[in-house]
Amino acid sequence: MSEGWQGWDHYAPFYDWENARTVARRDVAFWRDLIRRQTGAVLELGCGTGRLALPLLKAGADLVGIDRSDAMLGRARVKARRAGLADRARFVRGDIRHLPFRTRPGFGFVLAPYGMLQSLTRERDLAATLASVARVLKRGGMFGIDLVPDLPRWSEYKGRVTLSGSRDSRTHLTLRETVRQDTRRGLTMFDQEYVERRGGARRVHRFALTFRTLSVPQMRRRLEKAGFRIDAVLGDYQGGPWHPEADVWIILASRA
Repeated sequence: MSEGWQGWDHYAPFYDWENARTVARRDVAFWRDLIRRQTGAVLELGCGTGRLALPLLKAGADLVGIDRSDAMLGRARVKARRAGLADRARFVRGDIRHLPFRTRPGFGFVLAPYGMLQSLTRERDLAATLASVARVLKRGGMFGIDLVPDLPRWSEYKGRVTLSGSRDSRTHLTLRETVRQDTRRGLTMFDQEYVERRGGARRVHRFALTFRTLSVPQMRRRLEKAGFRIDAVLGDYQGGPWHPEADVWIILASRA
């Protein structure tokens, strides 16, 4: 079975280009406003290239980002230097199942944005991560989780061109996707093919990303088992109520 961490080093050169055209910054204000209401340092799980971390740092958050991918973190550090944030940006390479941080004083807020926990394809890995978060989160601190809902018609994605456009003045990218599912395990595999054209040269990059579908009730049960109290379940980044057809599934929990 594919591990959820596989493929992300290969994805790093294309991550910012793709996400600027999909999620962009629509969740930044939501997390920023939540963090401002908390006290203490912030930990972002799966910080990647700093898509969220850098705006939150600019807003004054005392933030640490952790990711398993060296390639993703390398880009985050470059972006932090360019933004004049190198002295405040703390990006750590590590395993979220075994967070390399002391229990005390602990973090006041831990966030797992944009389906990050769905990269944990095995039940034992999710359980270990939730236990690790509970260990480093202050008593009463907040744990914010953003889940990506499953789409019912993934069969339509077979060699489908989903994005195409310029990355810079000399480079054009085309993303072609095929989606496979293992319904028994709740896994969705995205076969990514990026065609990069630069001048007269053409290069093809292929890799796969694997995610696990978890419903809100399933995640609630796992959080409660790990010692968290569910404070809110939301269906959008404006704080609207959750329903199964909502665009995003957000769970806010606290350490009991």
